[in-house]
Amino acid sequence: MKRWNGWGDDAIEFALNDDALAFLGERLGPGTAGAETSHADACARIGASRLPPHALIDTSAAARLANALGQSLPDWLRLRYGKIDTAPDGVAYPESGEEVRELLDFAAHCGAIVIPYGGGTSVAGHVGVEAGPKPVLTINLTRMRALIDLDKEGQLATFGAGVLGPDLEAQLRAFGYTLGHFPQSFEYSTLGGWVVTRSSGQQSLRYGRIEQLFAGGRVETPAGTLDLPTFPASAAGTDLREIVLGSEGRLGILTEATVRISRLPQYEAFHAVFFPSWDAAAAATRELAQARLPLSMLRLSNPLETLTMLTLAGHKRLIGALETWLRWRGCADGKCMLMIGASGSAANARHALRAALSIARAGGGVHVGRTMGDKWKQNRFRNVYLRNAAWQQGYAIDTVETAVDWPGVTPMMHALEEAATQAMASCGERVHAYTHLSHLYAQGASVYTTFVYRLSGSYEEDLQRWRRLKSAVSEAIVVNGGTISHQHGVGADHAPYLASEKGLLGMGAMRTLFRHFDPDGRMNPGKLVSP
Repeated sequence: MKRWNGWGDDAIEFALNDDALAFLGERLGPGTAGAETSHADACARIGASRLPPHALIDTSAAARLANALGQSLPDWLRLRYGKIDTAPDGVAYPESGEEVRELLDFAAHCGAIVIPYGGGTSVAGHVGVEAGPKPVLTINLTRMRALIDLDKEGQLATFGAGVLGPDLEAQLRAFGYTLGHFPQSFEYSTLGGWVVTRSSGQQSLRYGRIEQLFAGGRVETPAGTLDLPTFPASAAGTDLREIVLGSEGRLGILTEATVRISRLPQYEAFHAVFFPSWDAAAAATRELAQARLPLSMLRLSNPLETLTMLTLAGHKRLIGALETWLRWRGCADGKCMLMIGASGSAANARHALRAALSIARAGGGVHVGRTMGDKWKQNRFRNVYLRNAAWQQGYAIDTVETAVDWPGVTPMMHALEEAATQAMASCGERVHAYTHLSHLYAQGASVYTTFVYRLSGSYEEDLQRWRRLKSAVSEAIVVNGGTISHQHGVGADHAPYLASEKGLLGMGAMRTLFRHFDPDGRMNPGKLVSP
C-alpha cells in the first residue's frame, strides 16, 4: 500500500546502515526524530466539503487527504506534523475525457477551483491547495491509464494521461517497445505529469526528454477541447505542443498523450569510471557529451557525493578493497565517479561503450567494470526511499536542480553548496551538501544538489529551516545564470524566481495564454505563474 505521509510502498524499507548513520552523525550531529500524527488524526483535521454532491466526486476525508499534497519537504512537514490546514473539498476519478469535460463544467457551475492530480510525486508544490473562499475540486487522472492506440509503423503510442510509469512500460513491452522515460519517480508518476512538468528521464541521452517524446494529444480546457495532431515535423506556425508542455495544469487537463516509442534494446549496460579529481572528471565528461556518442546515460558525481554513495553502499570489506585499488591507481581523496550507460543493438551499444571508455581513460579515468552499474540499475527507483529512513533517524533530505552552460557548471555547483551551508549556519546547523551532473548536453549540464540536515522536532522550526535553505539556493541559481528548474517544473515553490528567467514580457505572454484557455482563472491557481 502507498504510504500516506512519505515515499512509496509502505512494505519497502531502504534502511540506513550503521556506517551511514555514523557518517551522518559525525557530519551533522545526532538527529531528532519528532512525534508524527496518525492517519486517523490527520483525517479528523479535514473540514466539511463545500462542494455540492456529484456522482463522480468523493468527499471522504481519506480521499481528500490522499490528494491534498505532493512530495516536497513542506508537504512532508504538513503531513508528518499534522498541519493539514487546507485540502480539496472533493476528489473525482474520471475514466474518460468526456467525464473530465463534465467535471470542468460542474466546477464552472459551482465556482470551484480545479487541481489536476496524477501520481502526486511533485517536489515543487504543484498540487497543494491554497486557502481561499472558493471550493476546490481535485481531478485524479490515474484511472485513465489504458493504451488507446499503438502505431507500429510510425512508432507512436497513445495512452490515457493518468497511466503510471510501470503500467505504461508493461503495456508497451508486451509488444516489444519502450518509451525509455525513467525519472526517479518512475514507479509513481504519470505520463501526463511528465508532459506538463517537462520531465527528464535518467536515460534521456538516448531516448530524449519528454518534449522530444511527446508527439500530440488532447487537452480539456475551460474554453473547450484542444486537439494536438501528430506530425513527424511541421513548419505551420506555433507548435501547440509547446503550449501544453510545462503548463502545469494552468490551461486545462491533458487527458490523452501520444508519445514516440522505441523498440526494446537488445543490450543494455552501465559501467563505472573513477577520476582522480573533479576537474579531470568534468573535462572528460564534457568531452564525452560533445562527442555525441549513442550512449543512454552519463551521470557524474562530485567528490562528496561519491564518498556518500560508497558509504551508503554497505559491503564495507568490498568497498574497502575497491578504494585501496583505486588509491593505487591514483584515485584517492577527491575522486569522482562517472556512470556510463549504453542501450540499443548489441553491436552499437558495445561500440559506443568502447569509444566512451577510451575517452574516459585518456582523461585519467579508471574503469571498474559493470558491478557498480548493475547495482545502480537495481536500486535506481529505490534510493528515494532513503528519505523515509533519514526522517526516522531525525534527518531531512531535500534537493534542488538547475541547468547551465558548461562554463557555469562548476561555479554553479560550488555556489549551491555554499549557499546551503550559509543558510543552515544562520539556523545554527550544518548541512551535508553534495552534487551530481544528472543530464549531459553538448552545450552544458544539469546540476543536481542534495541537502541532508537535521530535523528539530518542531514543525515551525523545520519549516523555517527549509525556507531559508530553499530561498538561498534558488537565489544562487538565479545569480549564477541557471534555469530555476531543469526537470522538476515550477509549481508554487519555484514560481517567485521564474520572472528572472522569462522576463516581464515573457511572464505577460504566459498569463495571457492561460487566460485564453481559462478565462475565469480556476485552473490550478498560484502555480507556475504567481498572481
